Amino acid sequence: MSRLDLIRKEEKEYHDFCYNNYKLFEEGSWLHRPVKTVMDLLPLFNTKENMRVLDLGSGVGRNSIPIAQEIKNKNGKVVCVDLLDSALEKLMQYSRKYKVDEVMETIKADIGQYEIKKNEYDFIVAVSTLEHVESEDVFDKVIRQMTLGTKKGGINCIIVNSEIEEIDIELNENLDVMMEINLKTEDMLKKLNEIYEGWGVLNQLVKRLEYRIVRNEKEVLLKTNAITYVARRE
Repeated sequence: MSRLDLIRKEEKEYHDFCYNNYKLFEEGSWLHRPVKTVMDLLPLFNTKENMRVLDLGSGVGRNSIPIAQEIKNKNGKVVCVDLLDSALEKLMQYSRKYKVDEVMETIKADIGQYEIKKNEYDFIVAVSTLEHVESEDVFDKVIRQMTLGTKKGGINCIIVNSEIEEIDIELNENLDVMMEINLKTEDMLKKLNEIYEGWGVLNQLVKRLEYRIVRNEKEVLLKTNAITYVARRE
């Protein structure tokens, strides 16, 4: 098994476990509420009709369902792309539960291979997903596609991990990081600033985070510099 296959197997197991054991919008996991940065951007689209949103790596709808609730009565549409069957199945269940299923479109795809149509979207969201594409070249390609897929005045919201560490809590040992892309924070920001040259940067923030996850039934401490990067196409 290649390293890429191993990482994807580990990530699938981790996410399948979360989706099966934790409910959306209930306390107990990172699924219990949408990302504040994403939700805080929605008022910028208050006067927008027929809003088109793309959620790359949507999972079970942590961000896409609240977005859909906001734009439901303005003829909006949210396109959700994810590779995991478990995510998309739960997403449709939750979409029906929260009465936004008619606003949602689900696509099963690796975001690294998914083609974003040009000038298609007003708002593109990629939360904790770009670090899971297969290579640095693909990482660059996806973000460039995001820029090309954004309408004038549209916004891209990226939250991506950098300088990630994984530590076996019991043994206090550093583990091989199960992320496809693990760049230095400085290098990641340089990439983003180059790709979004000419855009208006609305938010750029680096926050050191630590949280516990489970890998192979072992508790692991994940440390990361989480980058928030929000830019508007002028």
